[in-house]
Amino acid sequence: MSAVHYLRCFIGILTREALRFIQQRERFLAALVRPLIWLVVFAAGFRAALGISIIPPYETYITYEVYILPGLIGMIQLFNGMQSSLSMVYDREMGSMRTLLVSPLPRWYLLICKLMAGTFVSILQVYAFLGIALLVGIEVPILGYITIFPALVLSGLMLGALGLFLSSAIRQLENFAGIMNFVIFPMFFLSSALYPLWKMQESSVLLYEICRFNPFTHAVETIRFALYGEVNLWAIAITTGTFILFLAFAVFGYNPAHGMMKRKVGT
Repeated sequence: MSAVHYLRCFIGILTREALRFIQQRERFLAALVRPLIWLVVFAAGFRAALGISIIPPYETYITYEVYILPGLIGMIQLFNGMQSSLSMVYDREMGSMRTLLVSPLPRWYLLICKLMAGTFVSILQVYAFLGIALLVGIEVPILGYITIFPALVLSGLMLGALGLFLSSAIRQLENFAGIMNFVIFPMFFLSSALYPLWKMQESSVLLYEICRFNPFTHAVETIRFALYGEVNLWAIAITTGTFILFLAFAVFGYNPAHGMMKRKVGT
């Protein structure tokens, strides 16, 4: 197989994912409405209840709405990663995924193409959300819209790989919705998305430790620092390592020889 075949495959999967996203307008609206409600409505209540002013890692005080912005960006990518993987479960039940997986190209490459396509869609959603946030008065440094891009790629790949791994372990479409809620909400609330970890530590040391080991926390911190042109090497390292681990599990799960797909797809 030549490089042209690999490139053609990637473009094909990317185009298919983009067209599916364009045709599902409700998915786009839901991806924006959910974080906007948190940003505009719940932020006021949380800020009043927590009574916090955020200083680290910045030298100036920032509002609570600005603090939770990276967490809501992570929420968009988390939901998109799960929904993208939900389509894998649907395609498997409908039989269309079998056509993809019998391609002469390596299976790991097909999964990476699917993962990159889903990440591309999530980044489009994030920039749309940032545009709306700007309209409602949530301002970030101008360069932040550029410096955040590599962080969005990394966090999108990690969360998408988690979704792929879960989709490889789910046999029925109905079960995946329950698994999504079981994974999404604990990951989101037990993280630094809505409140700093030191605030969580004041409440419960156990919950603080869970938040510290939550990979979503490090994805959010990677985005938060990048939004202000800074680099959190520890968060990047954890996010990268988690991405590699989830991707390895997903590739193993979709391997018909010894993965979980052995009992699902007769390829």
